[in-house]
Amino acid sequence: MKINELNVSQETKNALLDMDFVDLTPIQAQTIPLLLEGQDVIGQSHTGTGKTAAFAVPILEKVDPSNKKTQALILCPTRELAVQVSTEIKRIAKYKEHIRVVAVYGGEPIHRQINSLKKGAQIIVGTPGRTIDHIERRHTIKTEYINTLVLDEADEMLNMGFREEIEQVLVSLPAERQTVLFSATMPKPILALTKKYQKNPVFLKVESDTVTADTIEQEYCETSGKHKFEALLRLIATNKPKRCIVFCNMKSTVDKTGEKLVSEGIFSEKIHGDLKQEQRMNVLKMFNAGKVNILVATDVAARGLDIRDVDLIINYDMPEKGEYYVHRIGRSGRAGKKGRSITLVTNREKRQLQEIMRYTKKDVARILIPTRQEVQQSKIEHLLAELEGNLSERSLETYLPMVRKLEKEIPLEQICVALMQKTLSVESDYQHEDINLAFDNKSKKSERPGKKRPLNKNSTRLFFSVGKKDKVGAKDLVHVIVKEAQLSPKAIGSIAVMNNFSFVDVDRSCAQTVTKKLYGKKVKGKRLHVEEANE
Repeated sequence: MKINELNVSQETKNALLDMDFVDLTPIQAQTIPLLLEGQDVIGQSHTGTGKTAAFAVPILEKVDPSNKKTQALILCPTRELAVQVSTEIKRIAKYKEHIRVVAVYGGEPIHRQINSLKKGAQIIVGTPGRTIDHIERRHTIKTEYINTLVLDEADEMLNMGFREEIEQVLVSLPAERQTVLFSATMPKPILALTKKYQKNPVFLKVESDTVTADTIEQEYCETSGKHKFEALLRLIATNKPKRCIVFCNMKSTVDKTGEKLVSEGIFSEKIHGDLKQEQRMNVLKMFNAGKVNILVATDVAARGLDIRDVDLIINYDMPEKGEYYVHRIGRSGRAGKKGRSITLVTNREKRQLQEIMRYTKKDVARILIPTRQEVQQSKIEHLLAELEGNLSERSLETYLPMVRKLEKEIPLEQICVALMQKTLSVESDYQHEDINLAFDNKSKKSERPGKKRPLNKNSTRLFFSVGKKDKVGAKDLVHVIVKEAQLSPKAIGSIAVMNNFSFVDVDRSCAQTVTKKLYGKKVKGKRLHVEEANE
């Protein structure tokens, strides 16, 4: 079904077309007409199938803009999903006047939400706990005019222990209402809710052969645990993703992997449940704006985050369940676009991979981890493409006098070679020629943390007077250098964070600037002392 075939207002159609909607997804095509008729619906579909628009469009068509009272309530399992859903509804309501959408969730001062609710909100999107707080304790959400309730990601809400809060919300609403439920799975507790609180619901299911996973090129690499990080570096170097999420199973792995990426000159951010709400939202803004192109995350990012146009998913850790796998890779290839996922698999995880393929009913192709030569070749091709693009820019005229002056002292060929050498230096001292799982050769053991590494001849090692006891990590050092010395992360080499101090390798030409600009600056409340290290 095409957008123009929908029996909705022209304002809604125009907004959807502005959002690049042309064809409806299966869940939208099946759900929207039923909801417009006032029918209760149970929708079973996975992440990325377009559920938000499926319930947002009918809600917006039903809302009375002249009545400022709350008319629709959407419950979501996480604050991130609540923000995402409210943002999406606002975009679809772009051309509809006098419709207000408010998100309510924990982790934000409640007085801000109270002030927003007092101004009137026809549509409220909230997490169960905070919504109940507003209904029963604060009395800032009035339910008497609510005619539509949506439970989004219902199975996830039950998994998070929100059953009691959901039922509290349900009993507080008018009996005459439309109740809509969306869930990736249909366990018995979900079915019990539908029988108790829905009236003759229509059950809709998007079969597994049409879920987002099938729009994604799925691949895996076999490697060992000790070579996993180096495999990650090589995959990032050769694929050059514009926006990539690296999934880990544990928060500690996210922290460790994120810091190691930064220490290798790959500017990345991390997101997991221990971060404060403000931090998580800032990370998402940076990622969506393209200021950071690598996001290291736990499964909190697999569902309910406003993450757009991800071209590569890397499962650094094997997902524990097939459902988690689908949710992770569903962050790529959304809304019918093509995506790609690569999963790193150790020998003992092969059985889990087989279970995932049975769950998704799709084969995952094996690829080899790029060799050092392939990484270098990829860097050369990328550099040549960048040079070709730069040659057409008029700004190059600014640099011609400098080149001509240099050419009088140094042959042009040598200048080019030196620049190539500097630009193409591999971020990591790739230790092994082949890090795929099957090893025939005895490769050198990975360097142990704290062991002295050979200093690049073009680098200077700096001493920093802060370390682990000051709760300072590699990323903190990179941030302060980039911010205060206005350095590119590429100019920063190896970082070794000890207990009482740290060492940072920087490009030799920038060393003096770093020591000067960082003098007296603070990191984590500690004043910095920076000087050239005594080898």
